[in-house]
Amino acid sequence: MNILPNASTMIRLMVSDYVFQIRKVLMFFPRILKNAFVLTAFVTLAFLQQGFSQHKTENIFLITTDGFRWEEVFGGVDSVLLNNKEYTKNKDRIKQTFWSDTASVSRKKIMPFVWNTMAKQGQLYGNRWAGNKVNVKNPYWFSYPGYNEILTGYADDKVNSNDKILNDNITVLEFLNNQPKYKGKVAAYTTWDVFPYIINEKRSGIPVNSGKELVEGNLTEKEKMLNEIQSNYPSLASDRHDFITYYLAKEYIKKNNPNVFFLSFDETDEFAHEAKYDEYLFAANTVDKFVGDLWNYCQSNPKYKDKTTIILTTDHGRGNKVKSQWTSHGQKVPDCYEIWFGVIGPDTPALGEVKTEGQLFQNQIAKTLAKFLGYDFQNGKEIGEVVKQTMK
Repeated sequence: MNILPNASTMIRLMVSDYVFQIRKVLMFFPRILKNAFVLTAFVTLAFLQQGFSQHKTENIFLITTDGFRWEEVFGGVDSVLLNNKEYTKNKDRIKQTFWSDTASVSRKKIMPFVWNTMAKQGQLYGNRWAGNKVNVKNPYWFSYPGYNEILTGYADDKVNSNDKILNDNITVLEFLNNQPKYKGKVAAYTTWDVFPYIINEKRSGIPVNSGKELVEGNLTEKEKMLNEIQSNYPSLASDRHDFITYYLAKEYIKKNNPNVFFLSFDETDEFAHEAKYDEYLFAANTVDKFVGDLWNYCQSNPKYKDKTTIILTTDHGRGNKVKSQWTSHGQKVPDCYEIWFGVIGPDTPALGEVKTEGQLFQNQIAKTLAKFLGYDFQNGKEIGEVVKQTMK
């Protein structure tokens, strides 16, 4: 039997002994010296407690794939959509690649990293069939309001369009960029070209590469090639191909070693709007590969290895109760407020797919992200609380 006290017990004993010693010393101090000693002692005590409770996470990657439904994340291929010729042009290819009679097998084929790695080493939320719910708080259920909620922790009723309007709200990215430790160590690469406005690139000072924007400066050979591809082979679905966004982002990460990075993909949403279920599934599978590749890069790089947390989520859901509404979202689609998210990193207990009944919200992501880095995110709004079970 192990009779040695665990680490948390040792810390409590040390703190208790420290307080006892302070009280003994105070008995012999004059009032003025006593006040000074109390201040010094408890500042030191606070420092000690902070040091003992520090997380291992030093880097955060927040990744989104636009409008990807929780139904596919947890249930795999939707057989109704698969068998509808209007939505699935190449049924045989999808059956070969992603289909299984068992949902747990099909979902793993679509998102192998999520299910083989994140679901084993981290946590997944949003399986409503198990009573585990994640909702958006904003009343609109489309992209700008959703990303504002993810990044600011605040469902702002005034953010009610996808127009390119500079965001008045302070994002968690801007908050962290204003901390001395992370100044100049925050960046974003996105497929959708509205993010410079959502993040408010001008005010925040955060570099945001989006849409058809080429990279400039001292370019690597890969960046030159990706610029050329982007210029000559535009995407017919999104503002640019998701693979351009990812590989440009990866080059930036290699060169600049950011601590906080926002990476957003768009093709899942665009192919859904075009009613191309087969392409929608392939787009999701590609995003999963990107996330897996980034995780493997982090685990092979001393800067990031065992010090990096990844949060993966989406901005809104899509229709499911009325199957034809899977192509759309917004207030006229009654169930597209339903979303999901996953977390993996050194501070996240390996709970896997969380099947306990519960209700979480999109507005909790921002504060949770900051907490991993040891900060209490505030921006003057009533923002969502930390998802405490995501960290030890």
